Amino acid sequence: MEYLRPSSVKEIVGQERAIKAILSKLASPYPQHIILYGPPGVGKTTTARLAFEIAKMLKSTPFYEESPFVEVDGTTLRWDPREITNPLLGSVHDPIYQGSKRDFAESGIPEPKLGLVTKAHGGILFIDEIGEMDPILQNKLLKVLEDKRVEFSSSYYDPDDENVPEYIKKLFDEGAPADFVLIGATTKSPEEINPALRSRCAEVYFEPLSKKDIQNIVLNAAKKLKIKMDAEVPEIISQYTIEGRKAVNILADAYGYALYNRRGKRPYITKDDVLEVINLAKLVPYYKTYAKEEGEIGKVFGLAVSGFLGSILEIEAVAFEKEDGSVRFNDTAGTMAKDSVFNAASVIRRLTGLDISNYDIHVNIIGGGNVDGPSAGAAITVAILSAITGKKVRQDTAITGEISLLGEIKPVGGVNEKIHGAIQAGMKKVIIPKENIDEVYKDYEIEIIPVSTIDEVLDVILWEAV
Repeated sequence: MEYLRPSSVKEIVGQERAIKAILSKLASPYPQHIILYGPPGVGKTTTARLAFEIAKMLKSTPFYEESPFVEVDGTTLRWDPREITNPLLGSVHDPIYQGSKRDFAESGIPEPKLGLVTKAHGGILFIDEIGEMDPILQNKLLKVLEDKRVEFSSSYYDPDDENVPEYIKKLFDEGAPADFVLIGATTKSPEEINPALRSRCAEVYFEPLSKKDIQNIVLNAAKKLKIKMDAEVPEIISQYTIEGRKAVNILADAYGYALYNRRGKRPYITKDDVLEVINLAKLVPYYKTYAKEEGEIGKVFGLAVSGFLGSILEIEAVAFEKEDGSVRFNDTAGTMAKDSVFNAASVIRRLTGLDISNYDIHVNIIGGGNVDGPSAGAAITVAILSAITGKKVRQDTAITGEISLLGEIKPVGGVNEKIHGAIQAGMKKVIIPKENIDEVYKDYEIEIIPVSTIDEVLDVILWEAV
């Protein structure tokens, strides 16, 4: 895996915007602390390493050739509240706690131990999974970021003791230097990160990898391994993962499998080799293709976001004429999604003149997921309207947007992630609120249709406009 790791930023696939953002923040004479957000396996750590190597070559930065890059995992950072040990910030080994190496224990002299923040002085301190760090340790790190040094204290320290070495006196009197740039990486959403830490850092977002990105990563890895393979191999691998790291792992497994089965021969990876490795690992396709050419009555594709990934919501509705009818929706759905059903009822009555109290209506989200927020409102409205009127809905188009009582389509969050999810599901079109269009940051391989009202949605998604 180390051999296949990208050795230049040109080899990092699908993260051009993130690379530029990191370089712009490190290229300044006053580089910023940074938090990197994104799903696992998309290149956050590798990008930070390579961007730092580029920054060291720029005259505008305070970095120099020997500037350190200190890397640590936030999930494994340990520390003791008594300050007996703290590998990140440094600690004081008092005589009673000096353990097996008791250089100063007999003379009663406390011994300061430098931490990683001091080793990173003049360079970068990279903390992977920074959101998993102990909250108290995070607050201590914030203090170091402000002071740019670590202070040591001990009740055993006597500044008048002539036996105390000069370097220990200097550490107690002046502290240890810790002027570094912090880069933290996390798979958590920004809301889950310490607000005080976020306020001190610039934020860079890494994008989910598309199928084409995964295929390019597989092709690049094959070049490094100097192997040939069936043309279908990159496509097959891209169906089973959205992580670059995982894609390389699958290829490496298939490479080893081919070497073992064809000993003495030049390795060549067939699609059967890859499928056998996938079968042995019990992998399942990451994305399912939902799009279909023909329309359906009462079925609509909405969009949702989980973490940094967009996904499809299969929303279906049925309606039966009945006096004093009722509306039923998933019990597991969120309250805001349930409110969207009642908003939809009012909008449909205004559009068609039909009173949905004359119908028994059942709305279902396949899989029974909890829809957090109102962003499925437009999709729910279309599903109910289709069920009542019998008009077919396009099955190659996905929708996101909140519905208001006046039939307006209101903006929602995570629009880029939702567009990405629609692409992975095979959709040809995606309908988004017009107020979100400025948030779309690149040319996606899908037709994006901005709308302001439910009438505009119906013109696009129904086979016949209402």
